[in-house]
Amino acid sequence: MAAPTLDRDTEAPARRTRRARKGPSGLLLIAPSLVFMALLFGWPMVQGVLLAFRGDQGFTLEFAQRMVTDANFWPAVRNTLLLIVVLIPVQFAFAIAMALLLRAKPRLANVYFFVWAIPLAVSDLAAGLVWLAVLTDRGYLNSLLVSLGLPPVAWLAFDNWTSLFLAVLIAELWRATSLVLVIVVAGLQGIPRDYEEAAAVFGASPWQRLWRVILPLLRPSLQVALILRTILAFQTFAVARALTGENFPVLVGETYRWYVTLQDPGVAAALALVVLVLSMVTSVIYLRTLRSEDAR
Repeated sequence: MAAPTLDRDTEAPARRTRRARKGPSGLLLIAPSLVFMALLFGWPMVQGVLLAFRGDQGFTLEFAQRMVTDANFWPAVRNTLLLIVVLIPVQFAFAIAMALLLRAKPRLANVYFFVWAIPLAVSDLAAGLVWLAVLTDRGYLNSLLVSLGLPPVAWLAFDNWTSLFLAVLIAELWRATSLVLVIVVAGLQGIPRDYEEAAAVFGASPWQRLWRVILPLLRPSLQVALILRTILAFQTFAVARALTGENFPVLVGETYRWYVTLQDPGVAAALALVVLVLSMVTSVIYLRTLRSEDAR
């Protein structure tokens, strides 16, 4: 005897009823997280916006105007964006190269990974002080040059923008590449070697296997690393401050200067909003550019 079947007209309301029952319960489960996120991120953001656009008489653009007309604002924007444009590609190139070397499992691979990950445990300020000891006029690098019979170089001269930029770039490259390396290594561990071996059987060169097989499968990890590293690069401050003082202004450094030195929280909040907007815009661009073909 055939099993009894429900009529479609009966099935549809039952399905809708089940969905309606699941809806409120799911919302209740995530409600604590929503409240926590709203209090942790939403409330400070609202207070920052109010601080940047509210004066004694109500709404005002005075703080934003003071920020834009400051002599250090546009150099800080230029330096911050230039650091990101140059630093991020170099960091990812180094991190991917080191991760592929570790994937090949050479001798002492675990030692290499441990040594390369050491800067991850070093704070921004400590990294800046380490490189200050290397690049200052009487630092280790100039001592080495003098021992070789070469004249010392003023690597951190206040009037040499190029050397200041390179000093901050090298220090940030040393300090933050390990973060990208850890994420890329974790992503590579989830890629089976069968795909590479199959591509090699069909005659793909190492470069083709990297470009056509590994990097597409590594896209989710690269997306996370790119967003995280770019947001952190917008927040570059301690390294630049330790190496250059105020001779190489960056956006977060200007926020600190306006809040602590000049005692103007309104302008500091306006600068913080600039950093927030730039971070959000770049994150959206990354998400749209690097999303998978299925998502498109």
